[in-house]
Amino acid sequence: MKRKATMVSFAVALVTSAAGAASTCGPDAVLTGPVCLDRYEASVWRVPDPTTTNASLVTKITLGTATQADLTAGGATRVIARDECSRIGQNCANAIYAVSLPSVFPSALITWFQAQEACANAGKRLPTSAEWQVGANGTPDPGPDNRTTDCNSASGSVSLTGARSACVSALGAFDMVGNLTEWVADWLPLSPTCTSWAGFSNDEMCLAGASETNNTPGAVLRGGTFNDGSLAGPLSVGDVPPAATSPVIGFRCAR
Repeated sequence: MKRKATMVSFAVALVTSAAGAASTCGPDAVLTGPVCLDRYEASVWRVPDPTTTNASLVTKITLGTATQADLTAGGATRVIARDECSRIGQNCANAIYAVSLPSVFPSALITWFQAQEACANAGKRLPTSAEWQVGANGTPDPGPDNRTTDCNSASGSVSLTGARSACVSALGAFDMVGNLTEWVADWLPLSPTCTSWAGFSNDEMCLAGASETNNTPGAVLRGGTFNDGSLAGPLSVGDVPPAATSPVIGFRCAR
């Protein structure tokens, strides 16, 4: 009887712990195991006077409660990160902030270093590939893109965050397939080619060995883009040098 009571107490503790963890995620994020993963692909903002006049706005950003109205009221402006600080992340502290918002265009043209810094300024970080995968589970593998509700995999242009209502994971994260392919934290030796998942999946699989001629590391990308068609998907994976920028590469943060 004592053992049974102990097991019940342990189960209650687990449930209480999970509920407590869920409550630590702001409205901008979903709970993926012990990690709060941003619900939306990030937009990058410059916040004037972040340590003085707008310190309270930065607090809202780090808590995940900042709205677009809050940002506008504080004089924050959408920016292209490459114009705000170094491509390798120098001078990015307090310069750029990653925010998870619905109904905005997510930010592209950002290096891995800048994305990591934008997350760090917001009290977050890039998710690992494994954390990203948990958040993506349940997102539909793209078929024909109907340009309205399906995952944005074949439209040729980026969509507003969360606009594709059917492109949502089991845990409530939007646009993890298509739209922008997303930086994750992992680095690997740069892969020289793409192969396939064989019969397992038709998603893109571009981690195949290590280049013998290019000594640049490869920063991992997940999910595919608005140009990838059926190659986009929750198993889509590839890598490019971490200082690369592209109009199809974006990111989301975790904490």
